[in-house]
Amino acid sequence: MNMPYQATVRPIAPQDAVAKIADNQAILIDVREHSELAITGTALGALHIPLMTIPAKTDPQHPKFHKDLKTDRPVIVFCAMGGRAEKAAQALLAFGFSEVYNLGGLQHWQQGGGEIIPA
Repeated sequence: MNMPYQATVRPIAPQDAVAKIADNQAILIDVREHSELAITGTALGALHIPLMTIPAKTDPQHPKFHKDLKTDRPVIVFCAMGGRAEKAAQALLAFGFSEVYNLGGLQHWQQGGGEIIPA
């Protein structure tokens, strides 16, 4: 019996995430709160979409859908440790994004050689 393909959130190695973003092969999303970014900065090239706004900003049917997102492009999500990123990634899959990765936290981006910029 053939089971239909079920998209799942995948882990990604920090170096692979940095390389994909550098080569414009994926979209990077920081789901942390504004106050966290003010303290730590964020990853170079990341879109800032706080977790609480994910339902509006990542639903292609919603009027507040983020104009820089495409459901057919790979998306890499991160937060402080990885928990909120996982929740956001699950929502992205539910909204039809086909390839979604959970990088974990901002420190993983940095460990992979990614640049941190002031927010």
